[in-house]
Amino acid sequence: MLFNSITFIIFLPIVFLLYWFVFSKTKKSQNTLLVLSSFVFYMFWDWRFSLLLLFSVLFNYYFAILIESSELHKKRLFYLQFCVVVNILVLCFFKYFNFFIGSITTLLSNIGLNIDTWTLNIILPIGISFYTFHGLSYILDIYYGKIGTHRNIIDYTLFVSYFPLLVAGPIERATHLLPQLKIKRSFNYQQSIRGLELMIWGFFKKLVIADSLSPVVADIFSNANAYNSSALIIGSLAFAFQVYGDFSGYTDIARGISKLFGIELLLNFNFPYLSRNIPEFWSRWHISLSSWLNDYVFMPIALKYRQFGKNGIFIAVLMTFAISGLWHGAAWHFIAWGIYHGLLYFPFIYTGRGLRSIFGKANKEHSISDIPSIIFTFILVLFGYILFRSDNLNVAWTYISNIFSNSPFEIPNFNGKIRLLITLFFITVMLISESLTKKEDNPLTYYILQVKFRVLRWLIYSILLLIIGMYMNNNVSSFIYFQF
Repeated sequence: MLFNSITFIIFLPIVFLLYWFVFSKTKKSQNTLLVLSSFVFYMFWDWRFSLLLLFSVLFNYYFAILIESSELHKKRLFYLQFCVVVNILVLCFFKYFNFFIGSITTLLSNIGLNIDTWTLNIILPIGISFYTFHGLSYILDIYYGKIGTHRNIIDYTLFVSYFPLLVAGPIERATHLLPQLKIKRSFNYQQSIRGLELMIWGFFKKLVIADSLSPVVADIFSNANAYNSSALIIGSLAFAFQVYGDFSGYTDIARGISKLFGIELLLNFNFPYLSRNIPEFWSRWHISLSSWLNDYVFMPIALKYRQFGKNGIFIAVLMTFAISGLWHGAAWHFIAWGIYHGLLYFPFIYTGRGLRSIFGKANKEHSISDIPSIIFTFILVLFGYILFRSDNLNVAWTYISNIFSNSPFEIPNFNGKIRLLITLFFITVMLISESLTKKEDNPLTYYILQVKFRVLRWLIYSILLLIIGMYMNNNVSSFIYFQF
């Protein structure tokens, strides 16, 4: 069930009304409704996927109790390792089986060993990467004593399966979400209004910006040999704003929906294209994944190789970003994209400043002197996006080679110029709105709060909804990160 589908537009008000007017008496009834609603939401993709989700929930719930209740360290470690291995094996089977078989076959054929092989027609369960990471973070936090087990099976099931974040995050932490699920929520009118405003802003970024850029990006990346350098540069720029509008738009919608139920989700984007360097970019882009990888992948590897000094840190960074690339997709161009970002950390590790986290500092105010570093960082990110968006490494190499094959100052020759110009106006509106309201949860909320007259507020809502409605069509588009 897609957020931008008619089915969901019917589903959400029904759940909202039941939640606040039928099941609002106790925390248990609220959480039970949300669990049932989450599984109904998930079963709309394929009812079989819900069985895998249920297995993940029950398996991690049971082993969390075993880990906490075991007095012997060896037993605790065994239960942890077994649980982690099973989670990873399930994820790898559904997400990477065909990729591994295909890669081995190609490798053997390159050395003259042609073999007959077979692959299973495996359908990737929607959101498996996200709910697997939810379960793993819970298990690891219990093992390291950061939290205790949550014995209420309904609350824990809701933590893993909560439908606003189930299929594309943000990747929540038990320390942040579970405390909110332990208490009964009371209806808050202002919180609900803020949630609706956040949803409107998310739909604006998804439908008006991302979906408008999608055909232009698809055409340019599919015909890299047919377009000149300037068109290819525009294609990479268009994808940068497509993926931002699509994914941050999804996150805004998810966080807005959650506000309707009195639950706050983690911030996942913090003006990433204003980053002054790559570590700062990763403190602003897909924050929930970056922090997860930092805590559960980078830090353990860095500690393991700490005797090698900066070389050990560099190994940890490369391994972390390679895993990040593989998490995004079962293809070599995703792995190359991850390693590319890992290599960009080289100067930050070997300049004497050290590196204790894959995060940079994002709290410093920007100034005019930061513009060159912001532009340079954005260019580095753009080259990474070419690897990310291309179908394979050969396409990415062709795309990048063609950018440098002729002058970037030639008039671009691609289809959809009028569409792109119109979308450019909305991109400008988005960038200005978000950059001027950095301290607010949502630029729409910021501007609405400045308007004293209700009539003007409704006029702003109506204009945005009219624009969004104009960009909706019968072909409901999925979100980019649903494939991950």
